[in-house]
Amino acid sequence: MTHTEPSAGVQAAIDGLAARFGSRLSRAEAVRAQHGAVESWLPQALPDAVLFLQSTEEVAEAVALCHRHGAPVIPFGAGSSIEGQVLAPRGGISFDLSGMDKVLAVNAEDMDCNVQCGVIHQNLNEHLRATGLFFPVDLGAHATLGGMASTRASGTTTVRYGSMRELVLGLTVVMPDGQVIRTGGRARKSAAGYDLTHLFVGAEGTLGIITEVTLRLFGRPEASRSILCAFEDLPSATTCVVAALQSGLGLNRIELADTLQMQAINAHGGVALPERPTLWVELTGSAPAVAHDAALFVELAQGSGALHVEAADNHEAANRLWRLRHNALYATRALRPGIKGISTDVCVPISRLPDCIAEIRAEIDKTDLIAPLIGHAGDGNFHLVLMFDPDDAQETAVARQINARLIAIALAMGGTATGEHGVGLGKMGYMQAEHGAALDVMRQIKRALDPSGIMNPGKIFTL
Repeated sequence: MTHTEPSAGVQAAIDGLAARFGSRLSRAEAVRAQHGAVESWLPQALPDAVLFLQSTEEVAEAVALCHRHGAPVIPFGAGSSIEGQVLAPRGGISFDLSGMDKVLAVNAEDMDCNVQCGVIHQNLNEHLRATGLFFPVDLGAHATLGGMASTRASGTTTVRYGSMRELVLGLTVVMPDGQVIRTGGRARKSAAGYDLTHLFVGAEGTLGIITEVTLRLFGRPEASRSILCAFEDLPSATTCVVAALQSGLGLNRIELADTLQMQAINAHGGVALPERPTLWVELTGSAPAVAHDAALFVELAQGSGALHVEAADNHEAANRLWRLRHNALYATRALRPGIKGISTDVCVPISRLPDCIAEIRAEIDKTDLIAPLIGHAGDGNFHLVLMFDPDDAQETAVARQINARLIAIALAMGGTATGEHGVGLGKMGYMQAEHGAALDVMRQIKRALDPSGIMNPGKIFTL
C-alpha cells in the first residue's frame, strides 16, 4: 500500500517543515520506502515525507506545525517493529528520531540513566561497560530505547528483570500540540498522582512522542552459567520450565525452541545441536549460588526426561550458544529465502504454557505450514514464525487462520494477543476480544489527548 498524493494539510505541513528544516526534510522515494517498508510482514505504507530530528525542542516545533495543519505524525526509531507501528497507511510525516542518540546522564550511585530516544540498547550497554552497570532488556533486534518504551518491549531476560514496563522510571514526551511534558522521575517509587509514565509506555506513539527515557540499571552479576538441554518432546521441555521457575532458581534467561527451529539453527549456523525440543538456560548471581542452582537445574532437567545436557565451559562458549539463539529468526527465514512470515508473540500464564503450545501445534500439524517455535518460556511468551508466500492466497489464508487461532487459544487461557511486539496494525483486530469495554476507555484517552488524531493514526484501534 503506497500513498502518493498528500492532502492539502499534509502538503502545507511539508512546505512549512521544509522551510524550517531544509534538507532534513526528504521526499525521496528511497527514503520514504526505508520508513514505510520495514521488518513488518504487513504491506508497505509509505509516508509523504521523512523528517530527521535531533532534539526534543525540534520535535516539539515540528509536531506543533503538523498539529496546525492536521498532518499525521509517525514516530520512527530503527524500524525494527514487526506489527507495522511505523507504517503510514494514511500518509503524513515520518519523524526519524535515530539521530537523537545521546546518553545524557549516568547516575552510577543511584543505578539509573537518562538517554535520548534514539539510543540503541546495545550501544547503551557499551557506554555503561566501565561502570559495572548494565541495562537488562535483551532484544534480538537493534532497537532504539524510545521505540522499546513505546512498544513496552521485553526479551530474553524478562524472567529476571521484567520488561520496559518495570524498567522505565520517567519520560520526556512531546504531546500532540507540541507541548513538552516530563513524567515520573528518578525516585524508585511515587504515589504522586496519575502514573502518566506508564500511560505512554506501550502507547506506540499514538498519544505523544517519547524523546527521552529515564531507565533503571543493574549491577553486572558476579557469575553466570549457560546450559543447553534437549528433550524428547515439547511437553517434557515445558514441564522442566515450570519446575525450574517454581524452584526459585536464579534464572536470568530460559528460552525454548522446537525440533523444526533446531533444524533451522543447525543448517543456518553450521552446528550440530540435537534436533529435539531444546532449552537454553542462563543462571546468574554469586559464584556459589550459580554453582548450586546449575546443579539443581540439571537434576530438574534430567527428571523431566532430558536427552542431552550441555554446559558452556567458559564465557566464549556461552556467547556462542546465545548467538545461535539470537539468530533464530534469520535461521527460520533461511528455510524459505525471501519470505518474512508472521512472527507471533502470544503470552500466557506459565502454568498454561504446555497446554497452549500443544493445542496450537496440533492445529499447525493439520496444515502444510512451516512454523518453527521459539520463545521466552520463562515468562510464558513464545513465537511461531508462520512462513507463507504473500502472493499465494491459500498459504496466506492458512497463516492468518493459524495466527487467529493461536490468539484465541491464548486469550481463553487468560493470556494476551501480544507479549512484546505490540499491536500496531497487525493485532488491531484482536483488541476487542482481549479488552472488551476497556478498549472504549483507551479510545476516550486518545480523543482527549489527541483530538485531531494526528499521532500515529490507525494503530492499536480505530476511533
